[in-house]
Amino acid sequence: MLLALVVQAPQAIAGPPQPSAVICGHQVQGAILAKYQEMGGEKSPLGCPKTDELTTPNGVGRYNTFVGGSIYWSPDTGAHPVWGVIGEKWGALGWEAGSLGFPVSDELANPDGVGKRQQFQSGTIYWHPTLSDGAHAVSGRIGWVWSGFHWESGAFGYPTSDALYDNDNKEYDQRFSNHLTIFESSTGNDIEGCKGPCAGYYGVVPDNQSASDLVNEARVELPLDNTLGLSDWKHAFVVRAWPTLKARLGAAAAAGPDWDQIWQRVPRPWDMNPTNQSSIYKQLVCHTMFSAPKPGGWAGGPSWDFESWRSDIPWLRVMTPSSSPNWGNNECNWN
Repeated sequence: MLLALVVQAPQAIAGPPQPSAVICGHQVQGAILAKYQEMGGEKSPLGCPKTDELTTPNGVGRYNTFVGGSIYWSPDTGAHPVWGVIGEKWGALGWEAGSLGFPVSDELANPDGVGKRQQFQSGTIYWHPTLSDGAHAVSGRIGWVWSGFHWESGAFGYPTSDALYDNDNKEYDQRFSNHLTIFESSTGNDIEGCKGPCAGYYGVVPDNQSASDLVNEARVELPLDNTLGLSDWKHAFVVRAWPTLKARLGAAAAAGPDWDQIWQRVPRPWDMNPTNQSSIYKQLVCHTMFSAPKPGGWAGGPSWDFESWRSDIPWLRVMTPSSSPNWGNNECNWN
């Protein structure tokens, strides 16, 4: 006798039903409903829903739009409201399909009690009513540099522009409220601190101040690897200073004032130590002593460039640079 074995396909086990409610004529459900109720529902800044729950174009997330904003949800980020100036900026950048991705936090108050920020998968949007000139996203290597100086509460202040590409320098520049700019380049621009991937920052004399007596602009370049970390040069950096005629005509006695004005233009690198500080200062002394005019410009070029990794240069060479056969015209640039 033949026995037939019948195997029944397993039945899909349904998960617990998602909470759902019809509010102002529209369905709100699941995690979006929970977030909406947590915020106060119709009495929250969002007000009434304007749509039922919708699926994002990538098929991954869900969202409802409300009178005062939206709530977005994805399985990786949870549900978060987006509204106001920050929401407008996020929308201008392409919503969840843009460079920032989904929100990963609600809107947060900054430590100053005035500004706001909201974190997304690939960056953060910051806003202040008077200091930021609208809302701006900060991300990537620029955000990494900014974080090293304690974000908006540090030396740079709030972002006042988006990151914009500078074709001449092959880098993205983003301006900040304390007259400073942070830059990053994924390819480098063939100058010493940026021959490969790099980031850094620069500062110029503010528009509402008179021209500097000694240094009009200073720039710090941080060579990087292909992640967000410092390169194998290990905490190395290049400092560039654009001196005025007065600085070029100075002597060793002017090195101290020159040094002070460089750090008035830009904050010192967060990990500057006595060793690389000595390297930079020695080169500054050399430039102040031996800067000289030559056809078409000045010895050493338009800027004074200081490498942080040459602390082995002895003071004798600093004071007599032309004694080295590898140096020409007292240029004080030791590569």
